[in-house]
Amino acid sequence: MFGLFKKKTELEKLQEQYKSLLEKSHKVSHSNRTEADKLMAEAEEVAKKIDALKK
Repeated sequence: MFGLFKKKTELEKLQEQYKSLLEKSHKVSHSNRTEADKLMAEAEEVAKKIDALKK
């Protein structure tokens, strides 16, 4: 209840974006492999940002 109005941190936003990109990549990989590779590359960039924030 008290977390209802809590704003997300930059790390939480990046983690959600990373998860979302991975899910989209998996779904698209069945029909369009090149698009899935692009999404995976974007996910890797987000992962690098997450690692940078953790350090």
